[in-house]
Amino acid sequence: MEPSEEDSQTTAVPPHGISTDCSTESPEAGDPGELMFVDEKAVEKLADGLISHYLPELQNSKLALQELTQNQVILLDTLEQEIAKFRECSSLLDISSLFAEAKHYHTKLVNIRKEMMALHEKTTKLKKRALKLQQQRQKEALEREQQREKELERERQLIAKPAKRS
Repeated sequence: MEPSEEDSQTTAVPPHGISTDCSTESPEAGDPGELMFVDEKAVEKLADGLISHYLPELQNSKLALQELTQNQVILLDTLEQEIAKFRECSSLLDISSLFAEAKHYHTKLVNIRKEMMALHEKTTKLKKRALKLQQQRQKEALEREQQREKELERERQLIAKPAKRS
């Protein structure tokens, strides 16, 4: 028996294997050793129909996924920028605290300088006072010495002198 044109376009499919047959007839219904014949044109038409039915939705899903991926990239970039801003704010807080600390130490230095100026003025006044006291003591000592010399001179004058015989 020679295969016909109809037989050349059909394919043998085992009953328990994966089949492209979409009929409601179960492969288990027949004899387990029996092969089922499927028309390739029918399979092609069914595949085209299945593809044409699901392809637009799949393409829409693909576009939606691409858009979501693009949005995720944008969100990641934005998030990285925000993280950089927070780091910058943190460093600004550090700089701000350094400036506050510098101001505090500047105030301390100004106070120390004022204290040193006050101490300098006090020491200058004390030196002047010490110099005046020293000059006064020297003056008093000189006056005492002069007084003592006057008293000695007076005593010498009071001492009787023998008259000279001539």
